[in-house]
Amino acid sequence: MTRHDRTWTTQPEAAALVAATLDGALAAVPQAQALATRLRDDIGVRLMDILDYISLPDGSDVSAFVGAGWEPDAGDPTILRNPTGLFPVVLTRGRGTVIGFKVEYAHEFAAAQGLTTPIEGAMHAPFRRVRFAEADGVAFDAIERRGSRGFEPDDPSAATLRAAQLHLQTFRTRRRAFDSVGAAYDATDAMVAAAVADLGQDWACWLWLRAEREYWESRNAVGRLQKARQDAHGIGWANQDHHTYDSSREWFHRCVGVLEALGFECRELFYAGDAAGWGSQILEQPAIGSVIFADIDLAPDELDIDFAHMQLEPLPFLRRAGLWCGLHGESMLEAGINHLECMYDHVQLARQLEGEGVSFMQPFSDFPHLYQALSVGEWWAVDPARVDALERAGYITAEAAEDFRLYGSIGSHLENLERNDGFKGFNQPGIDGVLRVLDPRKNLVGA
Repeated sequence: MTRHDRTWTTQPEAAALVAATLDGALAAVPQAQALATRLRDDIGVRLMDILDYISLPDGSDVSAFVGAGWEPDAGDPTILRNPTGLFPVVLTRGRGTVIGFKVEYAHEFAAAQGLTTPIEGAMHAPFRRVRFAEADGVAFDAIERRGSRGFEPDDPSAATLRAAQLHLQTFRTRRRAFDSVGAAYDATDAMVAAAVADLGQDWACWLWLRAEREYWESRNAVGRLQKARQDAHGIGWANQDHHTYDSSREWFHRCVGVLEALGFECRELFYAGDAAGWGSQILEQPAIGSVIFADIDLAPDELDIDFAHMQLEPLPFLRRAGLWCGLHGESMLEAGINHLECMYDHVQLARQLEGEGVSFMQPFSDFPHLYQALSVGEWWAVDPARVDALERAGYITAEAAEDFRLYGSIGSHLENLERNDGFKGFNQPGIDGVLRVLDPRKNLVGA
């Protein structure tokens, strides 16, 4: 695997084109406009952020979209994608305009919205669709994808659907604690390989991330609260942007290996080097559009190396990711993901959750095109045996060790993320700052 670097930029022309198309469709369908208002006012979610596709009538002039960055698919010129940022697919097929928007589960959306329209696609199939509303030649459809790259239902066999459910249950109930981390990764690799063999990478990846979010929710009260709020409207985590994994240095290449087996591809590498002693490999799964932020400790001189595919030796010191894993376990294993990031109207979400007693940290990105703020961390108990090992190795002081033993340490978060103008990147200086703040040694109860 070669290193991939990319500098993402805002795409205001493309974003304005999508917004104008969506606004015109909403004006034609009052029921859809009411839904968009409810999502924003009740749970902080913008319909713009969960668009799946815009389908225009067959033969429509799409030159404006092409001029703004959309490109025809090599295998089907009626499908246009924009690789410059976060934008819906544009289709030219059918007689009217259809706005497809993402939901996690079509049947839950239908139930929450009181729909009686039949759902297209078998239960648990990779692509399902339900008509939400239509008027004046414009329709809004809720789209459920489980790794599907298509735009029409294509139900697999009953045996394959059963296999998918079994693999989901296996991911949900997988053993996370072993006598050695190596044995844990061996078991995880085998489990993922079996799912990929039966279902392919894309479907297996969707099931994996669903189970990972459920495990994270079980350990994060803010996540459970916001999930329940979004479930009340039937969208689930349709607005998820990325999942963050922490890993110790020795096992980072194995963490990346699991993700690559699920179809994730390496994107940017972040190196903070002597600035903060950390690095991040960003990965993206092209079929489901999900992103992973994988964090690791780096030495000041470890610049411009492909740390995602090297077995790195332990350092004589631990930075934030290494210490977090030392206290709680690997994100891929016992600890689960560090945080889930979802797209919102950040002001609305913060105000709404403040009314529920939830506080957010100071934002580490605050730009017109990118806003990021973590919820105040969930506090987790720490196994005293883990603390003892860290103290014996000289990674933490006796004072910090006793604090971790008696009071635990900072665990996981929900991230309030807002993106505008299609911006797909991240803010490395801001991440550097928040990682310093989140170092467990700077969050001692007795300090």
